[in-house]
Amino acid sequence: MKVILRANVDKLGKIGETIEVKEGYAMNYLIPRNYAYPALPGKMKALADEKKIYDKRLQKEVNAAQKIASELEKVQISIPVQVGEEDKIFGSVTSQMIGDALKEKGFDLDKRKIELAEPIKTLGIFDVNIRLHSQVAATIKVWVVRE
Repeated sequence: MKVILRANVDKLGKIGETIEVKEGYAMNYLIPRNYAYPALPGKMKALADEKKIYDKRLQKEVNAAQKIASELEKVQISIPVQVGEEDKIFGSVTSQMIGDALKEKGFDLDKRKIELAEPIKTLGIFDVNIRLHSQVAATIKVWVVRE
């Protein structure tokens, strides 16, 4: 069955694409959840209108994320941790700790947006990426210091 996607679906396609899927998948999953329309000529116009609205909303989200990213680029946070002999940290600095420090600075971000390449287990200065949107990311400086 041919359907026209009205939402981005992982491993299937993007908005506006016409794809061929099994009828059961289309009728039981895609269409009831408003992820797709049956590929009929009248639905193309409706989809074009939806795509315009989606593009405008996406652009607003990207602009808002870029504004927050430009503010975040200026931020440096300090996280005090307990250390033992030879400056070894007890545990590690987590994204939750970074998120709490950012909240104190006025940025209320979800800890899942904070991307740590590897756990921070030493004292020092680290660059941490924050994924604000699929198209926008920011980098902040995190100072891990002795408590």
